[in-house]
Amino acid sequence: MNNSPGWASPGSAPSDEPDRGDRDQPDPTPAPDGEKPSAPPQWSTQQPPAGTWSTRAGVPGPRGRATSGVGAGGQVPGGPPWGGGWAPVPPAPKPGVVPLRPLSVGEILDGALSTLRVHWRTVLGISLVIAVVAQVAATAVTKLWFPDTGRAPVLRGESTEAVTKAFRDLGRALLGSGITSLIGLLATILTTGLLTMIVSRAVLGRPVAAGEAWRDARPQLPRLCGLLFLLMLLLTAVITVATIPGGIVIAVGSAPAGFALGSLGLLVGGAVAIWLWVRFSLAPPALMLEKQGVLASMRRSAKLVRGSWWRVLGIQLLTYLLVGIITFIVQIPVTLIAFIIDGDSLLSWMNGTANATGWTVLTVLGIGAVISSALTFPLSAGVTALLYMDQRIRRESLDLELAHAAGLTGYDTPVPTGNVPGQATPATDVPTAPPTDN
Repeated sequence: MNNSPGWASPGSAPSDEPDRGDRDQPDPTPAPDGEKPSAPPQWSTQQPPAGTWSTRAGVPGPRGRATSGVGAGGQVPGGPPWGGGWAPVPPAPKPGVVPLRPLSVGEILDGALSTLRVHWRTVLGISLVIAVVAQVAATAVTKLWFPDTGRAPVLRGESTEAVTKAFRDLGRALLGSGITSLIGLLATILTTGLLTMIVSRAVLGRPVAAGEAWRDARPQLPRLCGLLFLLMLLLTAVITVATIPGGIVIAVGSAPAGFALGSLGLLVGGAVAIWLWVRFSLAPPALMLEKQGVLASMRRSAKLVRGSWWRVLGIQLLTYLLVGIITFIVQIPVTLIAFIIDGDSLLSWMNGTANATGWTVLTVLGIGAVISSALTFPLSAGVTALLYMDQRIRRESLDLELAHAAGLTGYDTPVPTGNVPGQATPATDVPTAPPTDN
């Protein structure tokens, strides 16, 4: 954002190394009325080695983990003598929806839900407006241009005319699905851009209005569209290229061998596509918050994911599982209600012969889609944005810049040595028991 230090790209140095190159200068744009102006980032003088988060948040360790001198129960040596030489680590400051330290999986999910809960007017307002507009467009396309796409193509007879009609119906169904999917993708892009800006403010404990989020996100939305279309094209191309050899073998007349080769290619291509998807999954928040270009944001995501690929994959899969569960809970009863109201039987709906393009069915299904989208958009966008921030805290001490932007003073000031609760003391300062005579 333009008034929050820490979002600017730290340069071209690897994200797991201290950045020593040129830094982006703080934006001189004054803070909005009623907000405390942010302190300028101190890249070269106050930022510790990459991956070491503030001593105020606990004992510094490699890549932001408290690994040195931590005892059971989250305690460190150097506490008061009546505590057995141990004292609890003080909690990290939490100006917004998450604490300023490396986040656990539960904290990332809780931060996304807390953003929805704390800023529900803005978040639900944006999600509902976009979901309603997208669903109205998708419903109109389905009803007016593709009225027969709700039924599964049925092949009656073996004549050439019947086969041609079945393939024609299948092609129309695929085209209709493609157009509605494109509308949904555009809605996802717009929602992701706006909600990313809201989450970035929520981390700092700042409110943000929908108009302000739109002003911050609007310059980057064309690039975000280009990024997501490029990623879709890349993943589709990888899978297509991997299945081409099997198609060639089938074309020359060896169907069993071609099917086996095509299946193997599909597995390999799918694995490569998943690897690329995880590698570039943090590109959208990098593009929005760091004002990066398309290719630069992809390189930025690759840096941040490096060494944490499996963790990022697990969190993203868990998020998609939760999104699927929410969608299932909303859509299944809505679908049953829609077909009951329209008069179709459950058996007709299950075998694909029910009329799914009537106005009644489309309206009820659209209401369910709006409800599920309004709930799942904030979750998926919030998790991705918080995962991006977590990786930067672990690798680049972003918590220091966020603390400056939130107006916290002394967050990166070293704590004096001595019997300070939660701070390890050198061995020479630890009092020892007097020697006893044997």
